[in-house]
Amino acid sequence: MIIVMRVGSPEEEIVRVSQEFKDWGLAPEKIVGKHKVVIGLVGDTAALDPLQIQEVSPWIETVLRVEKPFKRASLEYRHGEYSEVAVSTPEGFVTFGRNHPVVLVAGPCSVENEQMIVETAKRVKAAGAHFLRGGAYKPRTSPYAFQGHGESALGLLAAAREASGLGIITEVMDAADLEKIAEVADVIQVGARNMQNFSLLKKVGAQNKPVLLKRGMSATIDEWLMAAEYVLAAGNQNVILCERGIRTFDSQYTRNTLDLSVLAVLQTLTHLPVMIDPSHGTGRAEYVPTMAKAALAGGADSLMIEVHPNPAKALSDGPQSLTPERFERLVQELAVVGKAVGRWSQVAAALA
Repeated sequence: MIIVMRVGSPEEEIVRVSQEFKDWGLAPEKIVGKHKVVIGLVGDTAALDPLQIQEVSPWIETVLRVEKPFKRASLEYRHGEYSEVAVSTPEGFVTFGRNHPVVLVAGPCSVENEQMIVETAKRVKAAGAHFLRGGAYKPRTSPYAFQGHGESALGLLAAAREASGLGIITEVMDAADLEKIAEVADVIQVGARNMQNFSLLKKVGAQNKPVLLKRGMSATIDEWLMAAEYVLAAGNQNVILCERGIRTFDSQYTRNTLDLSVLAVLQTLTHLPVMIDPSHGTGRAEYVPTMAKAALAGGADSLMIEVHPNPAKALSDGPQSLTPERFERLVQELAVVGKAVGRWSQVAAALA
């Protein structure tokens, strides 16, 4: 349930109204929009009469029920306003959101050694990337596949951050590693295989670093948004959704089926920013540029592209990784699309 306050509502009245709802046993959450303040009511509101709530204050404009099972993630919860996730990086804040330029994230699947990760970071930064992606801990289908270097790789990511000025996005697999990952990462990723690891989602939601939540391989959109709800309900409001392809009946030509329809669907359902990962979505480097441009044209707020200096020798996901040279050309191609749809930053445009 949300309460929309009138334009110009005094702050002391908003505080008083919020306190009254707390006295009712509810959890009010203040959401400041461009023109109005909205108070989200979380708790057992099923039996509450909107007219009864309306009588709490003359400054209440309207009372609306949130019909979706995902309350905080719902677009209704923010009264139709899309949220922004501003991330602190060594070179300032970068903002993910519907009304901001597309954010480019690039880097290898796994952190292999210092020379590789630092070289890749410098190359993707020069091409126009804002964040470096790289796995220290890697969930793999086979127990015999490369699992990442673990804690030692976090130090290599820190070195790449220092050398390039890029923000860092890396995955957490175990809540026991969360604190040390948060010391290095600017955004903490929850991977597809952990999308419904609810105890992990609660722990990630209880810390203050922004969270990138990848869609599970067979997850419905409702399940994905309910997973985001776990993070939001735990207190972390800075959540970015990432579509990385889902499992369908055809795996002969692509690794997954990249569901670009989510860009249109999510725009009607949620206020959260949306990233597209065409690398995992297709699994083949030759398809990545086409799908990246399609995603940008379709309204993606961010793109995650796997880049490796020598894909043929990559320890993981080499077939879907672009070379730095191909990534540079892709950014130039993206610039054309991005400028056409009004989603390209001046800095990225200059680099492109």
